[in-house]
Amino acid sequence: MFKTRRTFLGGLLALAIFFAALNVGQSELEKSANAVSNERMVPQFIVDPFWPQPLPNKWLLGRTIGIAIDARDHIFIVHRDQDEMFMSQELGLDRGVAECCSAAPPILEFDLDGNLINAWGGPGDGYTWPASNHGIEVAPNGDIWIGGNGGGDSHVLVFNRDGEFVREIGDPGEDVDSNSLTHFSRVAEIAIDAEANEAYIADGYGNKRVAVVDTATGAFKRYWGAYGNEPSDDRVTYVPGEPLPQQFVGPVHCAEPSNDGLIYVCDRGADRIQVFRPDGTFVKEGQVAALTTASGSTWDIAFSRDADQEFIYVADGSNHKVHILDRDTLEVLAEFGDGGRQPGLFFGTHSIITDSLGNIYTTETYEGKRVQKFLYQGLKPLNTAHVGAPWPAEDLH
Repeated sequence: MFKTRRTFLGGLLALAIFFAALNVGQSELEKSANAVSNERMVPQFIVDPFWPQPLPNKWLLGRTIGIAIDARDHIFIVHRDQDEMFMSQELGLDRGVAECCSAAPPILEFDLDGNLINAWGGPGDGYTWPASNHGIEVAPNGDIWIGGNGGGDSHVLVFNRDGEFVREIGDPGEDVDSNSLTHFSRVAEIAIDAEANEAYIADGYGNKRVAVVDTATGAFKRYWGAYGNEPSDDRVTYVPGEPLPQQFVGPVHCAEPSNDGLIYVCDRGADRIQVFRPDGTFVKEGQVAALTTASGSTWDIAFSRDADQEFIYVADGSNHKVHILDRDTLEVLAEFGDGGRQPGLFFGTHSIITDSLGNIYTTETYEGKRVQKFLYQGLKPLNTAHVGAPWPAEDLH
């Protein structure tokens, strides 16, 4: 009896020592992992609450659903809802019932200081203005490309810098056909590869593909679906934890060329970024906030402005924030923002760009209806990264 009891107690002691050692080992592993993590340098930002400058003419923005930048660091935005805003209390001046306000033209151009440089856009002769403006890009020659995601928006428009019509690409008023060579279907975004003279079309809300056209002529060149597959118009769904769909869930919300010749595609409905070679060959994919359903998490991306474009900034309109990813691994490193209307917070984070100084600009859709600027603060240790609104340090408040 005594021997059995001693053996039992000895076993308990050995087990206790084992778990204690395991806990110590786990603790040391966690300390080591944290040390490595905290030593990782990531970009940090603070919000500029005074950008842009107040608009003239008592203008207001509607849902702001596209942003682009040119070689001069001029920022272009596109917004919509001019007609819908007219019916609301926002546009009392337009309705003749109050002193304020009036709908701003659809496209506005700002300089780095937030001064309004130009404003134009809307229906005109010779082209079909989108039913719902969506997406904007500036070509190397200064031309402005815009898409649309409303009913019948199956084309892309090109204007010069002053808003004079240049070209219509694709037949307007067409239905969904992800294998069409003559039209798009509800384009979400446009990005231009200047060296190759090609425009990548995130095509988008109706079609489920990336389409590529010649920037000089607008001629269709190629297209592809998820994993480089032939795209299908069949509806697919994303369920967290289940195998990722072999077709884009959509909307296909961005298609951005990197400096090293890769194309990064936002499949918003599947919370993923897929990476391709320019010919549509699949390279890799990663997910962001993979438990997000409904409108998804990967709304738009921008690259950091270092030579290697080490980081990707992801606009997440469902979770109302910006994620910072390692571009090589597609791992989420940090994030900033949260839901709210104060500076540095978001409501429907929609589009994102960076300027030559590394600053970030974002737009907001739904009732966000604004553009914000975030000032680059350099690379700092990960454990000092902002969570929530990226305001200046406490001693600056």
